Amino acid sequence: MRSRVGLCCSVDPYGFERSDDFDYESYEELMSEYLAVLTRRSIKWSKLLQGKRRVDRNLKVKRFVRKGVPNEHRPLVWMESSGAREKMERNPGYYHSLLDQQHDPKLLESIRTDLHRTFPDNVHFRRSANPCLQSALYNVLVAYGHHNKAVGYCQGMNFIAGYLIIISKDEETSFWLMEALLGRILPDYYGPAMLGLKADQEVLGELVRLKVPAVWQLMQDHGVMWSLVVSRWFICLFIDVLPVETVLRVWDCLFYEGSKILFRVALTLIRHHQDLILQAQNLPDVCERFKRITRGAFVHDCHAFMQAIFLDPGSLSKSTVSKLRESCRVRIVAAES
Repeated sequence: MRSRVGLCCSVDPYGFERSDDFDYESYEELMSEYLAVLTRRSIKWSKLLQGKRRVDRNLKVKRFVRKGVPNEHRPLVWMESSGAREKMERNPGYYHSLLDQQHDPKLLESIRTDLHRTFPDNVHFRRSANPCLQSALYNVLVAYGHHNKAVGYCQGMNFIAGYLIIISKDEETSFWLMEALLGRILPDYYGPAMLGLKADQEVLGELVRLKVPAVWQLMQDHGVMWSLVVSRWFICLFIDVLPVETVLRVWDCLFYEGSKILFRVALTLIRHHQDLILQAQNLPDVCERFKRITRGAFVHDCHAFMQAIFLDPGSLSKSTVSKLRESCRVRIVAAES
């Protein structure tokens, strides 16, 4: 557990530097309460797992995941719940064999270009760091680029791999978690066409039309495309959009429950700040408000925020999301053909 002194450090527990205007007083007050929650959750998770390297899929575990996975258990829970552990065990030595291959120069160039742009505000990704996580990041991205040649490397993947490395502290684990995310949980988000990503942005628009119609009408009135205001939410899975602790809580559920969680987060942000968004007078106003709604006390209190995402948007069935995805994909393909 972090001490009260640690709460006031200029670098957070994950290595990210805090901004000059960081509100240490509010953060310390919030974290003093949240640390007590984390302690209770850690004890409960230890009893649940009992030293086993297996995570069941049942209502109790789902409830535990929604209440947060302690950092010490995250790699295990993410690997198990996403199916990544099973794939890794079925393919021993595969990750290292990818690194031993003859590498595509274009792939390497694309990855190297983005290395120094990945978390410049994180002390562990600086070349002066020991160890410097840039080398692990490079290996994971190169391996994934060869594993999934249809995707190769796209911008945004560096941030996802970087987060996985920070949490798992292991290259091979990070690779298999990335394979689970990009290959199964978020199919077609990355790659040249990005059809899955484009479709999900449109799906969010349809869900807003159903659940927050006044905001949907505002977007229509000002001619604002959803991709303009939420593309980063989806492509980076809320990295650099929401606070680190909140992103990790979202990812706990993302690995366990799937991509539907992204819609719950987005809808909660929009519903909770509906009045603020509706004050927008023009397109720049709308964009500015969509940035503003990802900041502040509501998103920093990750425990309360995660409770809200399962209450505020109401019911959101897999069948509803699947139908909307299908119709949005058809529409996008027709528009682009």
